[in-house]
Order: sequence, then structure tokens, then C-alpha cells
Amino acid sequence: MALGLSLVFSGLVAGCAAPYKGPASPHFDGKVFFNPGVVKESSVLGYLWLRLTSAQAEWPSSVAVPATAAPVQRVLTSEGVARVTFIGHATLLIQVAGLNILTDPVWSERASFVQWLGPQRVSPPSMGLQALPPIDLVLISHDHYDHLDTATLAALDARDRPRVVAPLGNAKLLRSVMPQSTVSEHDWGERIPVTGSQGSATIHVEPMLHGSGRSPWDQMRTLWAAFVIEAAGLKLYHVGDSGYGDGAIFRAAGQKHGGFDLALLPIGAYEPASFMADSHMRPSEAVRAMLDSQSARALAHHFEAFQLGFEAFDAPRTELLDALVKVSISPERFVAPRPGQVVTVAPLRKVAATAAP
Repeated sequence: MALGLSLVFSGLVAGCAAPYKGPASPHFDGKVFFNPGVVKESSVLGYLWLRLTSAQAEWPSSVAVPATAAPVQRVLTSEGVARVTFIGHATLLIQVAGLNILTDPVWSERASFVQWLGPQRVSPPSMGLQALPPIDLVLISHDHYDHLDTATLAALDARDRPRVVAPLGNAKLLRSVMPQSTVSEHDWGERIPVTGSQGSATIHVEPMLHGSGRSPWDQMRTLWAAFVIEAAGLKLYHVGDSGYGDGAIFRAAGQKHGGFDLALLPIGAYEPASFMADSHMRPSEAVRAMLDSQSARALAHHFEAFQLGFEAFDAPRTELLDALVKVSISPERFVAPRPGQVVTVAPLRKVAATAAP
């Protein structure tokens, strides 16, 4: 037992993010980051205590994922569309304007600092890493283990040497596991031009309501962020993990960017709400976020892969459908995809001006 505890402690310390050092801002006090106007009640120690003392819903031990066709190599600017493939959890392959973009890539079996302890995958990724087309850009929303997976990133570095964009404070860790890739870190509000061999895009870094930390000792020391991908006349809004709050950040994003053709919104790990609400949305709140952000369509993620919350396996999908019925929105407008499912996006945001109920 002593050896096991020692290994756990060593793994946690080794996984710690380096504290960010920079000038204070409206969301950084010189030591830690925070969500302005929002009190964060949850903590990593509180979460661990919940896992030890509360009963989670029983999930299946594994869920088979049907074989899916290999993705196309590129979607060119001239096609005027984006192709989004749901790999699993918060990992999505976004193909637009000749660029292949991967969000929060996680192929590991566990979302943890070790592969023998911690949340284990219930459903595997819809395809192996080697089945991916060449990846030009990786977007990292924050440093939690279910979003920043060093083993997967090291494999991508060796295979593709992609450009990597992340929020403030994450570059040191990323560069340590991706030495051949171009890594940059950014604050909310920054605008980043990205050019690949086949096309270009503009990435906007936007707020989301969340937190960060890979151990009890580095909580809130790195920033978290949503991204807007602007390319080929399309605007895609990727929210890796976020609470809903009062909806202000989603309304602000919609107003700033003139709405979105597709919002990629998390819908899982929301129970118990008394603990999770400051960092995770429930499906009914994700529907409001879609409307608040003036998004023509939405695609759900962050569900049915790792049991991080206490809700049942199929609860996010069921609650999403119920929430859509209540506001008379077709399920085709807010899709809860199966792993491997592909959504093709054309410019539609002009028809999305529906006020949130």
C-alpha cells in the first residue's frame, strides 16, 4: 500500500502544471485564474471525496462502437462546408478550409495521470490515431486529464508535428511532450491566424466557465478557453467544457461573432448539480447556450465515454431530447452524435436568431 500511495503521489506531482507568471487581468490575480463574477464551489479534493462517499449511477462496463469509414483527407475552401467527425468525449475532427483540426485529443484508456487508476473509457474512440488524416492544428481547451492527454499528444507530435493552440499557462507542459510541434498559449480575446499547407483559418480565444489543474497542488494555475474557428465563410464555436452560469458568456460570444453555424457544446458530467454546476452544463442548459450564442445548429460532446459525473449513462442524451421538445426545436438542429458520426456544416447562422426561452 505504501508503494502504491508513493506512486500515486509521484504521478500527481509529475503531472502538475507549472504556475503561470504574467500580469494581472480581469480573470487572473497574479497567482490563479478565475471566472469573473462566478464563485467556484467545486474543487479536486471535493470531487475525490464525492467519488469516495457518494453512489454513482451504474454504467455499462463497455459499449461497442461500430466500425466507421475513414475520414476524407481534406475539405477544401472551395467546398464551402465543414465536416465534423465525433471521435468521442471532447475529441472532434474538424475539417474545413483545407485544414484538419483536432480538439482535446484523448485516445488513452483512462483520463488520469496513470493508466491503472482513474476514470476508464466505456466507449472507445471511433477510430485509431493512425486512421486520422494529417492533423494541422490541435486546440486544447484546458489541462484536465480528459482534455489534455500527454500520451496522445506525444503520438500526434511524432506523427504530424501539428500547430498547437492552448490557453495561458499550458505551453510548458505541451512543449515537454510535443517538442517537434509549434505550441502557443493565449489569453481570452486573442485572435490567431493559422495557415496550413492547404488552407487557412482564424482562431478566436473566448471565455468559458470552468477551471484547471492536474493535481490538488496546481488548481486554477492555468487558463481554460473556448475557441471560435472562422474559415471558409463559416463560424464554429467549440466549448470544450463549461458551466452555464447566467448565460452571459454565450450571449456575449454570439453578439461578438454574429452567431455561429455550429456550436460544439458539452452535455455530460453535470450531477450532482450542487457541485458540478460551476463547471459543467446539463443538457437543458446546453440548449439555452445554443440559443444564447445565436447558433444555427449544435453538436453535443463530453458524454458516454468517461464516467465523470453521477448521472446515468444515457441521461444526457435523454435529457437533451426532452429539453429540445420543450422549446420546439428539432433534434436535427442539436445532434447528440454516436462515435464516428459525421455532421456536414454549411453557412446557416442567418436563420438562427431565436431568443432563448
